[in-house]
Amino acid sequence: MSIISVRARSSTPTEEVLPLTDLAPGQRPDLRPDPPQDPPDLPPAPPRRPRRRRRILLAVLVALAVLVGLPVAVGLYVGHQLNANVTRLHGMFPSAVGRPVHPSTGPAADAMNILLMGSDRRSDVPTTGNAAEAPAWVAGEQRSDTMMVLHVDADRRGASVISIPRDSWVDVPGHGPAKINAAYSLGGPALAVETVEKLTGVRIDHVAVVDWDGYKALIDTLGGVDVTIPNTVYDSYRDTTWTAGTRHLNGEEALKYAGQRAGLPGGDLDRVKRQQAIIRALSSKMVTVGSSPSATYDLLQTLTRNLTVDDHWSGTAMARLALSLRHLGPSDVSYLTVPVTGTGMVGDQSVVFVNHEAGRSLWRAVRADRMPQWTSTHEAMLTGTVVP
Repeated sequence: MSIISVRARSSTPTEEVLPLTDLAPGQRPDLRPDPPQDPPDLPPAPPRRPRRRRRILLAVLVALAVLVGLPVAVGLYVGHQLNANVTRLHGMFPSAVGRPVHPSTGPAADAMNILLMGSDRRSDVPTTGNAAEAPAWVAGEQRSDTMMVLHVDADRRGASVISIPRDSWVDVPGHGPAKINAAYSLGGPALAVETVEKLTGVRIDHVAVVDWDGYKALIDTLGGVDVTIPNTVYDSYRDTTWTAGTRHLNGEEALKYAGQRAGLPGGDLDRVKRQQAIIRALSSKMVTVGSSPSATYDLLQTLTRNLTVDDHWSGTAMARLALSLRHLGPSDVSYLTVPVTGTGMVGDQSVVFVNHEAGRSLWRAVRADRMPQWTSTHEAMLTGTVVP
C-alpha cells in the first residue's frame, strides 16, 4: 500500500473564520512519498467483525454524507490542507441555552456527533466551499435536501449514519410543526441544528454542509461510482428510466439517482436509501483511490475546496479525528433511517411521520455511545447493500 507523508511548511497556515459571503482560496502544500452506565434495555456488545487487511480512514464529507477511505498517513496531509481549503462559517450553532449536554466523563465522552447537510438552493454558481460565488444560506431560498447524523463511536471502531428524511414532520423551534428541511430555510444551519437536537436529544458537535456542485465534483474526481438497481423504475419528475442491473454513474447521474422518489415504492424513504447507497459506493471506490498518491491528492483537493464546516472545527482537530479512525473499514459503518410510522398529508403537504416512541431507544443508544449493541438487536432497521 502506498504511504503518503506531508512535510508542513515552516509557517503554519492561519485558520480564517469566514462570514457567509466571504471566500478563502486554498494553497497546495508540498506532497512527497516517504519510506455511563449502559442503558438497561441494551445487551452486551457483540464481537467486533474482523478487520480488513487494508486499513482506511473515515473523513467527513457532506450533503450526501460521504464517508471517505484514505491511507493513514494522509491524515497528516489533511490537517495541513484543511487549514487552507476548508471554508468555516460563524453562527452554525444555536445559543447554548437549552442544548443537550455532551458527556464530559464516562464511556460516551469521546464519541462525536456530526450533522451532515446538503443544501438544495437553486443557484447557478457554487454556494459552499472556497469556490463559492454566492452565500451558503439566504433566508427562504433553500432547504436542507439531505440531513444525516454521523455518530462516531468513542473507541473509533465503528460509526453510524442515521438519515432523517427531509419531509419528516417535526417541531421547528420558534415556528411550530413543519417539515424538518424547512428549518434550514427559516433560520439557516443554527436552526437546523436546534431542530435536530430537539428531535433527538443528541448534542451536535460539528456541522458540515455542501451543495450540488460539491457532490458532482467529488464523484467525477473519483471517475464515477457503481450502484446496483434491483428493478427497473421510471422517474417521472426527471423523465429518466433506471434499468435493473449494475450502473456506472458520473456526478450528474448520481445526483439524479440519489434524488429520485417518484416511481419508488417507498417514495422519500427509498430516496434516503439511495443516498446511502451512494455513500457506500463512494466508500468502496475510495479504498482503491487511496493507493495512489496523485489520485489521493486530487481527491482531497476536491473534498476540501467544496467543504463548509462550523468555525469550531479546526484542521488539526479534523486530522486528529481522521487519524483516530485509521482502523475503521467500510464494513464497520452502519446505515439506517430514523424510525417512522409512515407517510401522509398535512394540509397540502406530503410528509413523513416520525415514530417518536421507537426513536427514543435509538437516540438513547446514540447518547450513551451504544450503537453496536443497539444495531445488534435492531438489524431490521439497517439499510441493506442493495436498495430500490
